[in-house]
Amino acid sequence: MTRKILEISGSEAEDFLQGLVTNDLKHLEDGLVYAAILTPQGKYLADFFLLRHGDSILLDVDEMLAPGLLQRLNMYKLRADVQISEGDLKVQRGTGAAPEGALPDPRHPDMGWRKYGDEDGDDGTDWDAIRVAHCIPETGVELSPDTFILEAGFERLNGVDFKKGCYVGQEVTARMKHKTELRKGFATVSVNGSAPIGTAITLDGKPAGTLFTQSGGRGIAYLRFDRAKPGMIAGEARVDPI
Repeated sequence: MTRKILEISGSEAEDFLQGLVTNDLKHLEDGLVYAAILTPQGKYLADFFLLRHGDSILLDVDEMLAPGLLQRLNMYKLRADVQISEGDLKVQRGTGAAPEGALPDPRHPDMGWRKYGDEDGDDGTDWDAIRVAHCIPETGVELSPDTFILEAGFERLNGVDFKKGCYVGQEVTARMKHKTELRKGFATVSVNGSAPIGTAITLDGKPAGTLFTQSGGRGIAYLRFDRAKPGMIAGEARVDPI
């Protein structure tokens, strides 16, 4: 886990972010906020954690996504009184006893805590096992530019707020929530055998989805729900719905 911390400051920083991200920044009063930024077409660009830090808001994002996200934020800020810079803080995380100053991961209680300071690293937790058990997609693994956040379970993971005002991609996301039934999405499956991350899943020779992270005989799969039936195949592995 290599993270980059961006610092967003200025008198309009909170309003600026509120108009861009999927969650409501009023939740910053409660601790960490999990959110994403989307394309105007409602597709995933980046997911991250937000937290209040003095007069600034910190944004904790995967290092690989940081340059593109920084460029996009600067594109959107126009003439607003907003300054965006790379911070020096690092991220620790774990699932044991939380150290002083640590904050609960808002996605799921089993994802433990995150702490921001001078040190990075974690306590050796098997994160893949926890993610698979609770179907929590990961940046750069399950989450890609083709992802719609509702198919990725962001509502269940406290990453989207349907009561806040507009944000980029909000119209598509709201339509998926209120006017359609999801036909595809991530789910935890039973896996007999193993297959490389990204292996296509088929049923009777027809495409049924993609297999991603696996742990303890289970995996996270992106599935076509109408074909999610026992006896699916991913490479040398058998995949079954749970």
